[in-house]
Amino acid sequence: MSYRPSSMLWGHLHYLQFGTPNPAKLAQFAYDAIQMTVKQEGEAWVCRAPGRVLVYSPGEPKTLLSAGYAVDDPAVLESLKGRLVAHGVTLEPAPLPYLFEEDAVAFRDPDGNHLCFGRPRERPPAAEGLPARLQHVVVASTDAERMTSFYTDVVGFRLSDRVLDDQGGLRTSFMRSDHEHHSLAVFKADSCRLDHHCYETTNWNLLRDWADHFSEAGFTLQWGPGRHGPGNNLFIFIHDPDDNWLEISAELEIVNEQRTPGVWPQAERTLNLWGRGHLRS
Repeated sequence: MSYRPSSMLWGHLHYLQFGTPNPAKLAQFAYDAIQMTVKQEGEAWVCRAPGRVLVYSPGEPKTLLSAGYAVDDPAVLESLKGRLVAHGVTLEPAPLPYLFEEDAVAFRDPDGNHLCFGRPRERPPAAEGLPARLQHVVVASTDAERMTSFYTDVVGFRLSDRVLDDQGGLRTSFMRSDHEHHSLAVFKADSCRLDHHCYETTNWNLLRDWADHFSEAGFTLQWGPGRHGPGNNLFIFIHDPDDNWLEISAELEIVNEQRTPGVWPQAERTLNLWGRGHLRS
């Protein structure tokens, strides 16, 4: 096992909280499509399965209310808090205190997206159904450069790959908080918004099994099977009832810490080495 200092940001995506006009409907989708248990907590619905937690709260559709990253080491949280304060970032209360311990660190990025890093309070439920852990979330931004600098220079993510247009402008940045290629990505767009979120399963056979499950449950694949360029992962996508993009991925690249960040062209083949590219403006 490689050594890493306790000050280094090191964690994995633990929960996502979405706004929706109909939390119960989205919870039913999580039960049917993503094989999660569901429980109402006040006005919200909390959905759980091994490696993944979703919270659906009343709000505008297709909005990311909070993204939570699990951290094991309290020293990592203290270091993160120090960097945020030193850069003038306002700390906020954790939005879902039943998910993280009291030393959780919460804040907003330059686009107003809410992030929370903390130590999980609860053990994951017993394994049932197909495996797929919550792995990354992607947001669109009108200023991808500023967002990338904030997440790498202040929060402590490491840059894995960039996508540049023909003039050398940044179109996409893929950033990691552990050995996997990315747990967060930012795309340049004409508005600031949620793009998609992803669950990582183990291999090609399980990706096939997820596709079979979606078909049997009445959900149509919207994109894939395919293979992304950055990250080299296999993928399929479906839509939830609010038209959010949901990805199941497999075999995402494991990055050596000495690896130099890669550069990819803004081209269809970057999005999908096997065929058509979708999602991006």
